[in-house]
Amino acid sequence: MKTSYRHYDRAVGLATVHLIWIPCRRKKVFADNESLKLRCIDVLHSVAQDKKWFIKSLEIASDHVHLLVEYDPHHSIAQIVKAFKGRSSRILRQEFPELLKLPSLWTHSYLFDTTEKVSTQKILDYINDPHHG
Repeated sequence: MKTSYRHYDRAVGLATVHLIWIPCRRKKVFADNESLKLRCIDVLHSVAQDKKWFIKSLEIASDHVHLLVEYDPHHSIAQIVKAFKGRSSRILRQEFPELLKLPSLWTHSYLFDTTEKVSTQKILDYINDPHHG
């Protein structure tokens, strides 16, 4: 299978990262709130569109978010996480006041893994596996 590289100003390549982050206090904020989950998906897609990133896979479980995103070489992983978590926290807390009970929507931490060591297909299979609740 041939790799399709993206062409950027002064760069050619393909950078993909698997991100996971959790709500503050690992609360199951998405457990019984489908509208919150759908709005979060919309916000994450709007961030990706604005930044010209490509979400390859996204899963919002009751107490964590999985995101596999292809990004450009002009952004660090920390900047990517900040963009997704920052905008989603601000918008979701404005639109869903029950989230204001938490000191913040997301914890400061996150997990990231570039897809060099594991194939992207394995990560896609993992994210799309219905084992998440």
